[in-house]
Amino acid sequence: MKQRRVPIRSCVICRQTSGKRELLRVVRLPEKDGSAVVVDPTGKLAGRGAYICPEKECIEKAQKSKRFERALAAHAGAVDPKLYDELMSLAQARSTIDTTSIRSDPPMK
Repeated sequence: MKQRRVPIRSCVICRQTSGKRELLRVVRLPEKDGSAVVVDPTGKLAGRGAYICPEKECIEKAQKSKRFERALAAHAGAVDPKLYDELMSLAQARSTIDTTSIRSDPPMK
């Protein structure tokens, strides 16, 4: 059976490449939808997207440098500060899931 290709994306802050599902996606909605910048947890929203690592440091740097406004070609003030809080909570949720799914004991036979 043919193996599926995993889409690779890079973080807008650290430029580290990862699989599309491992990064958080932020999207600028089309003009007809108000051109707001929102978090896209499903990765399927229409619009211009940018990806960021689920790391606290990258999210803080993105907020300080206004990187999403540049990456998404959004007008000044289009990115709501609450967006970064939502990204932080998603990143924490992912890190919790990752650590709980790792088993410390070997599987039973």
